[in-house]
Amino acid sequence: MEWLKITTSTELVRVAVDEIVYIIADGNYCDLMLANGTSHKMTFQLHYFEEYFQQLQNNTFSRVGRSLIVNKRHIRVINVPERVIRFGGHTIDSRIPTLRMTKLGRDSLKTLKDEMTEYEDRPKYD
Repeated sequence: MEWLKITTSTELVRVAVDEIVYIIADGNYCDLMLANGTSHKMTFQLHYFEEYFQQLQNNTFSRVGRSLIVNKRHIRVINVPERVIRFGGHTIDSRIPTLRMTKLGRDSLKTLKDEMTEYEDRPKYD
């Protein structure tokens, strides 16, 4: 199992990468949403996480637009016309302002849908 370790001036956050559902940008901060429903506000921009995930042995993360990275293992539904991504227990919907989620572009969702068509959710062994 791979771990994401983030050290700030006040805390150390250690998270199993498989538990990350998505990361959404919020200005100079990011909200890290976990499978158990908890979230962590991080003082890092999204590109920090994107660079980290690219170094993983089994990268299951994909950037969707300018302000969202999703873990493909947790995706259950991608609805391009309605611009919705549903995870196991979480929904990102550009029409629900109380969630203050990103505006999901149709092109980004189409690209993600195509990636998911090719994606197999099983461990790869070398």
